[in-house]
Amino acid sequence: MTNITELKLGDTLQSPDFFTVSQSQIQRFADATGDHQWIHLDAERCAKESPYSSTIAHGFLSVSLMPKMFAQCVSIDPSTTTMINYGMDNLRFIEAVRVDDAIKYEFTLSKIEAKSAGDLYTFSGKVLIKNRQKPALVGNFLSLVMHVEAK
Repeated sequence: MTNITELKLGDTLQSPDFFTVSQSQIQRFADATGDHQWIHLDAERCAKESPYSSTIAHGFLSVSLMPKMFAQCVSIDPSTTTMINYGMDNLRFIEAVRVDDAIKYEFTLSKIEAKSAGDLYTFSGKVLIKNRQKPALVGNFLSLVMHVEAK
C-alpha cells in the first residue's frame, strides 16, 4: 500500500483483489436505498425479460464500494493527515455489473490542487469487470488530504 502523499501524477493503483457482487449484497443495497426495481431483485423475471439475463447491481452500489477499495490502495499517516471523500465528477455507468460478477477498482492520479483545507487529489477512476472489455463505470474520484495539527 502506498502513502497518498508519495504518489505522483500519472501513478495508477488497483484494488488488490477482485470483489464478487452477490445477490444478497444487491438486496441489502436495495433495502438501504429503497430502489427495489425488478432488474436488481427478480432473477426469474430477469432470466425472461432482461437484456442481461440475470439481475444486475445498482450503479451506485459500485460507486459506494469505491472508498473501501481506494483504502486498500493508499494509506495516510493518521498522526499527521486525515483523508475525506470530496466527491465525484463526470460519473458515467458504461456496463452493467451482473450478479456474481467480479469487479476491481483502478485509480490514476490526474491532478493535485492546493486548497485552504488541504490538498485535493483527483483520480481518474474506473471499475473493471473480470472477463469484460468495458468498465462498469468511469469518473473522477476526489479525495481531500488534510493536515492534522497537534494540540
